[in-house]
Amino acid sequence: MSLHHLLFPILILAFSAASSLAATAKDQTLNTHQAEFFNPKLPPRILSSSNKFEGSSDIVDLRYHMGPVLSSSPINIYLIWYGSWSVSQKLLIKDFINSISPSATPSPSVSDWWKTVSLYTDQTGANVSRTVVIAKEHSDTGYSRGSHLTRLSVQQVIATAVEAAPFPVDHRNGIYLILTSQDVTVEDFCRAVCGFHYFTFPSMVGHTLPYAWIGNSGKQCPEVCAYPFAVPGYMGGGGPGSLAPPNGDVGLDGMISVIAHELAELSTNPLVNAWYAGEDPTAPTEIADLCEGLYGTGGGGGYIGQVMRDQKRKTYNMYGNKGRKFMVQWIWSPVLKACAGPNALD
Repeated sequence: MSLHHLLFPILILAFSAASSLAATAKDQTLNTHQAEFFNPKLPPRILSSSNKFEGSSDIVDLRYHMGPVLSSSPINIYLIWYGSWSVSQKLLIKDFINSISPSATPSPSVSDWWKTVSLYTDQTGANVSRTVVIAKEHSDTGYSRGSHLTRLSVQQVIATAVEAAPFPVDHRNGIYLILTSQDVTVEDFCRAVCGFHYFTFPSMVGHTLPYAWIGNSGKQCPEVCAYPFAVPGYMGGGGPGSLAPPNGDVGLDGMISVIAHELAELSTNPLVNAWYAGEDPTAPTEIADLCEGLYGTGGGGGYIGQVMRDQKRKTYNMYGNKGRKFMVQWIWSPVLKACAGPNALD
């Protein structure tokens, strides 16, 4: 769920024929001679509380509830670095966010992935914006609310940034994105959530602002929140079959997929009254929840789907700016009525 980036569900997707996969792979507009295509089957995460069955339009009831989407362009990201972050860590995450907007990056790209998000509209027919920019940054290196955060104190972190940074109050097209370093614990982190989004309470921040929080799970629970770059501990030492992260950092590479998940859902359901499945707006199933654990064609039943592996054995499914490679989960397409990603081979 978007309030809860919850753990590994069962995906129901049909496998493409091997001959079809091979034929389509040749049409990819990237350096396929440097990439190996594969579809590994991995053990599930330790925790799984999802009862969702995804990938089939027959069992998904995603509906529009008449609320706003982030259609004004650009979508402004107000980025809060909470805790201790290195320059290289910040650059990696910023390169991913900056890869969302249209660019000349080879396909399959992050901007191609966001095209699916931009298919969602509000009641006027306005689409989610395709342009996403980092409008401002704030580094909270002093841990202003301590090294353990609750859901409410996450909002206090935003209030501090609005007061001290100063961040503008951007009701119309702002996303306030709080990223906590690996030494910060957060309420329900690793136990039930890897990230969440909601909107701030006027009593806490003074305004109603869409926000998302994501934590770096690298030291706390990579097998839960950095899957498939880490698999459950009972497999031993991170588990055989875990995949090499594209940028060499299990925590950050896992975090980027959660960031993608939350940004997609926040853009299509910023006030939790727009696009979601289910009858309970306090526990919505949103466009990224519907495709958790799916990264390529042929995913489901423990398979993550066909992805790519480079000569250094690093696994990825899309390209970003500056030659970056990323591994990001698929999201639900309102047109296909199925999970979709730019590396689809069918």
